[in-house]
Amino acid sequence: MHALLQAAGDDDDTLELINQPWSEHDTQVLVVTAIGIAVVVLLITMLKMHGFLALTIGSLFVAIGSGIPLGDVAGVFETGVGDVLGTVGVLVVLGAMLGKLLADSGGADEIVDKIFRGSTGSLPWRMALIAFLIGIPMFFEVGLVLLIPVIMLAVRRSGLPAMLLAMPALAGLSVLHGFVPPHPGPLAAIGNLGADVGITMALGLLIAVPTVIIAGPVWGRFAAKLVPIGAQGGGGGIVAEEAGGSGEPGTVKTRNPTFVLTLVTILSPVILMLVRAGVEVWASPDSWFFPFVSFIGEPLVALLIAVLLAMITFGTSVGFALGTLGSKMTESLKPIASATMIVGAGGGFKAVLVEGGTGIAIGKAAVAMSLSILLLGWLIAVLVRIATGSATVAIVTASGIVAPLATGLTPTHLALLVLAIGAGSLILSHVNDAGFWLVKEYFGMTVGQTLKTWTVMETIIAVLGLVFTWLLWLVV
Repeated sequence: MHALLQAAGDDDDTLELINQPWSEHDTQVLVVTAIGIAVVVLLITMLKMHGFLALTIGSLFVAIGSGIPLGDVAGVFETGVGDVLGTVGVLVVLGAMLGKLLADSGGADEIVDKIFRGSTGSLPWRMALIAFLIGIPMFFEVGLVLLIPVIMLAVRRSGLPAMLLAMPALAGLSVLHGFVPPHPGPLAAIGNLGADVGITMALGLLIAVPTVIIAGPVWGRFAAKLVPIGAQGGGGGIVAEEAGGSGEPGTVKTRNPTFVLTLVTILSPVILMLVRAGVEVWASPDSWFFPFVSFIGEPLVALLIAVLLAMITFGTSVGFALGTLGSKMTESLKPIASATMIVGAGGGFKAVLVEGGTGIAIGKAAVAMSLSILLLGWLIAVLVRIATGSATVAIVTASGIVAPLATGLTPTHLALLVLAIGAGSLILSHVNDAGFWLVKEYFGMTVGQTLKTWTVMETIIAVLGLVFTWLLWLVV
């Protein structure tokens, strides 16, 4: 049986609808959806409109054009926004708090100092490891601001080409941003598709390791030859100033957290979620420990435990007062407000696509073309990413479109679909992507040099992500 029909599984209603003859309404909703996505793209790229507003306008247009009664349009959109923010928004907030405490306590510095010890020959690999560890709880932009001065310092100390050390670090951050919760994109796709966070995280980390190796240290050797630049003097100073933030009154600390405590704290939610995923697969629900492990491994609880632990290990134990910790928690929410609302609007977009019948129409077309749901999700994410420059918009849009087709997938296949969409959302970063300009300016490169290094690296990640998810799809 075709892979898409298998994806429908035991969901008889979905399977029956997908196998019905093509109708005029199917053509209508696909045309309307294409126009709606084009509207979102134009509003973001041409009018420089915020992604939340663009997705909201595009969602309302698609809802009306798909035939949803006018009186129901706003309600369908609002329900979709609430459903996603109810599951994703809290996790994004907790992840931001953890990342802020890691940065301001000096915990990130402890990781860097420890991993920097050793020969220069292995430095690119250690840069990838630093980014991998720091990138788990941090958003891409925050991690980038923290790592740029580290990269510059390493280049100056070692005398190695900048791209040899930059590519591994950037690859580590980017892969985690697209593949691993609690980053907003993967969480949004998990919410849209109903995937399990623990399984997605486990498979995401499994795929992330070889992807970072190839797109980071391996590609970095070629990138260093294509763009043979050294450290840029101005970049490190700019980043260091931006990355500061401990100068306000009351934030003086007495010491940094130890390396061991830092690792335990930032990896604690990952460990709890992975343990929960393993117990739910291998243990009996009647086991005495099953309810407890399921509870503490729930993403919200695991991240909450990590934040509470961080308030001690990254807070009071290093000299921060309780009032200071409260202020830092508040500060951590400012940078994520935009991404969170984009995710919410993406949930609303998904809701109108489902209600209007776009997913069923795409299912019919995919069956006719013998197109795998995995490839379909990846391709949609690729197209939206190239058009809008936003990985988050690409993930929420693609996962919303394919959501009706994924109702019968196993938890493992749902997680792989999330990862394939996340991989597609990273492809071909260019001039409409904020990350492109951040990398260009921080390293003092030209547009052409950034395309030859950063853009190629992002594309390598996207293609490898699809390859690895496809291989796992075939064997699990």
